[in-house]
Amino acid sequence: MRIAKIFQITSGTSTYIIKYHVSAIIKHGEQEMHLYIGFDSSNYGQQLAYEVCKRSVRKYNQEISITPLVLQDLQEQGIFTRKVDPLASTEFTYTRFLVPYLSNYQGYAMFCDSDFLWRCDVNEVFNFIDETEALSCAQHDYTPSSSLKMDGKIQTVYPRKNWSSLMVFNCSHQDCHRLTLENVNHQTPKYLHRFEWCDDQNLGSVPLSYNYLIGYYNSGDLKALHFTDGGPWHKDHRHVDYADEWLSFLTSEEKLKLDQELNEK
Repeated sequence: MRIAKIFQITSGTSTYIIKYHVSAIIKHGEQEMHLYIGFDSSNYGQQLAYEVCKRSVRKYNQEISITPLVLQDLQEQGIFTRKVDPLASTEFTYTRFLVPYLSNYQGYAMFCDSDFLWRCDVNEVFNFIDETEALSCAQHDYTPSSSLKMDGKIQTVYPRKNWSSLMVFNCSHQDCHRLTLENVNHQTPKYLHRFEWCDDQNLGSVPLSYNYLIGYYNSGDLKALHFTDGGPWHKDHRHVDYADEWLSFLTSEEKLKLDQELNEK
């Protein structure tokens, strides 16, 4: 049985209501897959990014129930106690590594950033999973084109950049057991995002087409678009490639409100 939960977030003059289920389950053979999407409450555009990602997932699989990683919720439960990192670009920069803990270190769980736009059933990703591996992701080899992130913060360049934007955890694997509350809340960004907690031989891969970095790749069968440098909800990226496709998931009221907020910036 899954319990519906309603969470209210206020950002500036806007109040945003999120309804979700505590357990987000995707059936994959005999396994139960849990799907988590990052959620950032910092502004209306970021909140819409989560909604569009969720809607694009459900377009191809109506049965999926999705759990957002809501920072305020995790803090109030005493699960996430990490100090604020001024270089963190989103509220889920570190909470994504709580996924194995939230899954009770059992089964498989998938995480993706909220700036994804899915073009397929997310179940496809699990066709590339090796059960002997602890973690699977799209293993990019690129350098960001800008010295600043989409939010204006300094762009940090490091090995395995953007690998953690889409992750499939084998939560029962011994390496995932290293993602304890203590480590997620106190270990270095390097330890978490460069996967120092995961032995290299236990790190698997999924095709780059499931984490297509817009502006960096030019071809392929695009399964999931990733607006890594900024999407149509950012003033300076309103006309980025695939913007119209992203905007097609919004209601007319949402488009109007987004335009108003962007024009005020």
